Amino acid sequence: QVQLVESGGGLVQAGGSLRLSCAASGRAVSKYAMGWFRQAPGKERQFVAVINWSGDSTNYADSVKGRFTISRDNAKNTLYLQMNGLKPDDTAVYYCTADLSMATMSPRYWGQGTQVTVSS
Repeated sequence: QVQLVESGGGLVQAGGSLRLSCAASGRAVSKYAMGWFRQAPGKERQFVAVINWSGDSTNYADSVKGRFTISRDNAKNTLYLQMNGLKPDDTAVYYCTADLSMATMSPRYWGQGTQVTVSS
């Protein structure tokens, strides 16, 4: 069992930056691939980024490439998402995820989500 708790969301102006964090706990959590998904009101859930267990392989949605950076600190069991150049379209609830597979679009474990709002 893995527990995930996100933090760092908030309100920011377009062009600004935020860093999301996800504290993970549970057995062998450092061996899981971890990622971020988001869901805006009235829209489907969307993949944002994923990182493998060791941190040396990442993948991003085209919509965030070059603006967002995913990273992890296994010593702290923490996942991060640095978001720069934020746009109003980035407004959504952001969810931290964990799964043994880096490729899945339906991760096994989810956090409760943190709201990110970008004003124009």
